[in-house]
Order: sequence, then C-alpha cells, then structure tokens
Amino acid sequence: MRTQGIVGAVLMAIGGMCPLVRVPIMGNWNYFDLDQTLAITFYVMVVVGLIGAFTGKAGMIKFAGWAALVLVAVTLAGVYFKAHDSFGFLHFKKAVNFAAGLVKYKWGWYVIAAGAFLLITVRKPKPVVVVQEPVI
Repeated sequence: MRTQGIVGAVLMAIGGMCPLVRVPIMGNWNYFDLDQTLAITFYVMVVVGLIGAFTGKAGMIKFAGWAALVLVAVTLAGVYFKAHDSFGFLHFKKAVNFAAGLVKYKWGWYVIAAGAFLLITVRKPKPVVVVQEPVI
C-alpha cells in the first residue's frame, strides 16, 4: 500500500508539470499555466496522498485520488469552455469551433490519470494472524 501510494502521488506530481494543453501561439501549458488556484489545489491533493501513504491510511489515499480526478474533470471542462469563450467575438459558429479546435490536449493528462488510478486502487493490507500452539 505504501509504495503504491507514493508512486501514484509522484506520478500525479510529475503529470502536473507535463504539457497538458497546447495553445497555438503560446506553446505548451502545464497546470500552473492553466490556473494557479487549481494547480495549488491539485498539489495539495498530491501532498494529502503522500501523507496518507506515509501514515498508512488507505482512506486518505483514496480520497486524494478521487479528489484529483474530480479536479482534473473540472479543469478539462474549464479549458474546453474557456477555449470556446475566448473566440466568442467571432460571429460564425464554424469559425468559433475551428479556432477553439486549435487548442489541443496533450499527454500530461494520461500521466495524472495513471497516478490517480494508482491512488484509487490502494487497499488496506490484510492483518497477519499468528497462530500459537498451546504449550503442554
């Protein structure tokens, strides 16, 4: 449980620094380039996952994984709506969809999802039962 939680949290932390969105003129953006408040909240969830891994609390690790997935879904929706809203000054729907389609999602989302999946699938270790024979 401990190593799975640590690996999952580290994968999420690395994924947050990977390119997440490609904006045509400005280049690749990571989580901090998208929105600093969401990025700080995301890294707080990474730290919660690490604390849960070091203390051996499976519930805390799972909470960090689910919260990170919800945060990623909110971020993806925000990027989608922001891209369509940014080109709202264009009066033609096809032009808006074309311009918004230039904003591409990159591979960093997969790294974050892999780390969150590792955090979600953590299980409590089964207790070890030691059977002692009676002394005669």
